Amino acid sequence: MKNEILIKAILNINPTAQVTVREDINNIEWLNGTTPIPKADIQAQFPIVEFDMAMADLRAKRNRLLADTDHYALSDQTLSDEMRTYRQSLRDITNGLTTVVDVEAVVFPTKP
Repeated sequence: MKNEILIKAILNINPTAQVTVREDINNIEWLNGTTPIPKADIQAQFPIVEFDMAMADLRAKRNRLLADTDHYALSDQTLSDEMRTYRQSLRDITNGLTTVVDVEAVVFPTKP
């Protein structure tokens, strides 16, 4: 997981970077003429990458929960107020989140 964060941090800075990471930030091989990026610049990207990854996981779970209730929202179904509120709460669940701690503190609404 740490190498995944490291590579994503590098690609945030240089989307065309070609690298091989062996173990950690001290063992990066810059390939095909990719200009090396200072370690401090890469490390500065870690919180951004970690937040993006946490949000992606949150959205994936939210999307699964929405998909599980899509059949209630079909045109030939009457959506109850409780189900409408539940689905809207799921859609709004990412609003205002700015840190990994915020994302980890999310409590999903209970399905009616």
